[in-house]
Amino acid sequence: MKNIFVTGIGTDVGKTIVSAILTEALEADYWKPVQAGDLKNSDTLKVQSLISNTKTVFHPETYQLSEPMSPHAAAAIDGIEIDVKKITLPFTNNRLVIEGAGGLMVPLNNECLIIDLIEKLEAGVVLVVQNYLGSINHTLLSIEVLKSRGVELLGVIFNGTKNEASESYILSYSGLTCLGRVKKHDVLTKKVVLDYKKQFAQL
Repeated sequence: MKNIFVTGIGTDVGKTIVSAILTEALEADYWKPVQAGDLKNSDTLKVQSLISNTKTVFHPETYQLSEPMSPHAAAAIDGIEIDVKKITLPFTNNRLVIEGAGGLMVPLNNECLIIDLIEKLEAGVVLVVQNYLGSINHTLLSIEVLKSRGVELLGVIFNGTKNEASESYILSYSGLTCLGRVKKHDVLTKKVVLDYKKQFAQL
């Protein structure tokens, strides 16, 4: 089964909760190659706190950056440069859920973007979409750039408050499959994540 790269149409659209749900549903391994900021409560630690199964392995980040900003800028503050050649898939016999940083066009260094990393890792993409003013534009632009690179797009997951008009247009225009929906949750727990297992277990 192909590894899954979870990306979003922007920052804070729900990549981490979707990554946790997919990791639990598939009992896959989890890996966030680049963590920028919030190192004491990293996305890896957040996902780990939401997983119930004992099969999942959490692989360490290749880069841990101190500042919560674009990876290329955060790396510069830390006095390093991200070398995409050093970001290699961790060894595992399990399927792997990979969580990106921000959206597709987020720079890792002066030459490489997140989408370049996706191409390098040869993973299928799940695009997380949250509804807000401008989200149709951001979603369709993300889909177009993925298609232009020949990246396999497995489908979209809508996160948060439903907007039928926006969602139906995105699916109709793009021809993509809606893999599922994650509701808005004020508190995230292991039980919340487990409740989605059946919905996403066949991905």
